[in-house]
Amino acid sequence: HFGHIELATPVFHVGFINKIKKILETICYNCGKIKLDESNDAFRKACGIRDPKSRFNAVWRLCKAKNVCDTDIADEDQDPNDPSRIKVSHGGCGNRQPQIRKEGLKLWGTWKPDKESQEDNPQPEKKLLHPSDILALFKHMSDEEIQKMGLSKDYARPEWMILTVLPVPPPPVRPSI
Repeated sequence: HFGHIELATPVFHVGFINKIKKILETICYNCGKIKLDESNDAFRKACGIRDPKSRFNAVWRLCKAKNVCDTDIADEDQDPNDPSRIKVSHGGCGNRQPQIRKEGLKLWGTWKPDKESQEDNPQPEKKLLHPSDILALFKHMSDEEIQKMGLSKDYARPEWMILTVLPVPPPPVRPSI
């Protein structure tokens, strides 16, 4: 019978670390939503691409340069009774986003200081991104966001790219040393 080992702490799957980095550059590090929303024409066009791999790359290219998660701007002249003018809410949080760097099998996030900072010489804040934090963030993503990004909610969920359990094959299947 097949067995498994539950890991004490989640770890990045070596084969998916570059994809994990790209997903982190696409979504907000705080709320887990895609950094851009439907009001951006280029993003809307990218979401319309039928091939999931091309869609993922197009959405990633648009989002990776974005340093702030989009928030909803209150539209004063919007008539709530006019259904043709109702804007779909993105629900972004407006927080600053880190620049993500890969060093070996670790991911580092560097948050640039904001312009309103009171310090004379603000330093960027560099922090190790733990797989457990990223796993929680990926689990928080909605099926709709995963679909928009070009991943499959049934076959390629982002949280499956982080290992929490190792499969152990039965002795007859294991390679002899």
